[in-house]
Amino acid sequence: MGEPAAVTRTLSVPAAAAGARLDRWVASQLPELSRARLQALIEQGHLHVDGGVPKASRRLVGGEEIRLEIPPLPPETLAPEAIALTVLFEDDEVLIVDKPVGMVVHPGAGHATGTLAAAVLAHAPATAGVGGPRRPGIVHRLDKDTSGLLVMAKTARAYESLTAQLVARTVTRRYRAVVHGRVKASQGVVDAPIGRHPRDRVRMAVVPRGKRAVTRYAVLERFSQFTDLDVRLETGRTHQIRVHMASLGHPVAGDTLYGGRAVRPALPVALSGLALHAAELAFLHPVTETRMEFASPLPARIEQLLSHLRG
Repeated sequence: MGEPAAVTRTLSVPAAAAGARLDRWVASQLPELSRARLQALIEQGHLHVDGGVPKASRRLVGGEEIRLEIPPLPPETLAPEAIALTVLFEDDEVLIVDKPVGMVVHPGAGHATGTLAAAVLAHAPATAGVGGPRRPGIVHRLDKDTSGLLVMAKTARAYESLTAQLVARTVTRRYRAVVHGRVKASQGVVDAPIGRHPRDRVRMAVVPRGKRAVTRYAVLERFSQFTDLDVRLETGRTHQIRVHMASLGHPVAGDTLYGGRAVRPALPVALSGLALHAAELAFLHPVTETRMEFASPLPARIEQLLSHLRG
């Protein structure tokens, strides 16, 4: 059986509703949705007003057409799935995996099955309930179209230790990224807050009231129209590298969400996902406090891209 289908509701705003808050008026028209659920749908970009993606606090003027897509609620618990994993290390406390491009880390809208979380739950059933029933063992994430290293917690004490280390910035996360354009500075730091895009709620952006985000980068190799970078995260915001590099005018190769409207050179080879790979990961073991270091070689998709750029 396939996944349950989303339900679409369309509303026409009468003149009498002018001045009302968008979320309050829609909630009054759709009593089957709690206001919290509705606000979450708006935040996730499922509601459109005259084709645009608004804020929940928008004031209505009357005459608007509202379209709301209501995805099915995920089940409260996650079903384990026997999906092959690339395991670099495992003991009673932690599991280090090398995530392939195209795999979603945990269930979400449109991705109920085939997730890394479900695969880990099948591989290590003891992770059930560690960090939450829908995200067992997950302490940090990678985008679907990014590959590379992730550490999973197998116990509650490992989860607490690893999340604390992420907050304290003692976890080392290094990435390889091929970006558009020639990055002039040999190295640099982007210290710019990230939050939801003010007009497109599906995207993130550098915004004044966002959460602090710090990305360090160093040039490894320059090409005529692209640059190969070593990137280190000091914080872990959603889409951080993609947003920060795009803010410099150097979006990650293969990134259609943050690539902008500028006409950019075509990639010399077909690329599956993003030219972004979590290549190195280091942290303190939750129990022994030994420094653990792991590395993942560049996947074929990025090696092929670099080979063509050097050609």
